[in-house]
Amino acid sequence: MAREKATFGAGCFWGVEEEFRKVPGVVDAAVGYSGGSLENPTYRDVCTDRTGHAEVVEVDFDPAVVSYDRLLDVFWNAHDPTQLNRQGPDVGTQYRSVVFVHSPEQEAAARASLARLETSGRFRRPIATRIEPAGRFWRAEDYHQQYLAKRGLGSCHV
Repeated sequence: MAREKATFGAGCFWGVEEEFRKVPGVVDAAVGYSGGSLENPTYRDVCTDRTGHAEVVEVDFDPAVVSYDRLLDVFWNAHDPTQLNRQGPDVGTQYRSVVFVHSPEQEAAARASLARLETSGRFRRPIATRIEPAGRFWRAEDYHQQYLAKRGLGSCHV
């Protein structure tokens, strides 16, 4: 099985990870940090909003089972992409909406998906999501991995 990676930032990573884990063809999903300058950041570091990192989910998937476009649909539905540097009560650049692309094909698909969303009329405000080249993924501390599942929760939405 040839696997690919996809990386998404959509606010607090706990609920986003849970959404991707439900998708057939997703082999694994891990929460972590990406997009910043600090080497080997911790949750405490990222929460200062001074590292440049976003809370992200790195999705390991089988493209023979699930398309990257389907993963983009999950991403758009998992958060409000019109909120700049926040999701609900979580505020800061670490909660930004971002697609970190791993290939030119992913970039083209992400940009096309964003363009479709912008013209769909689904949102009244402009989309704030950024599309950027994927950099180093720093896996979050173990207690953050499958955080909601470990607590018997399906989501962190109130």
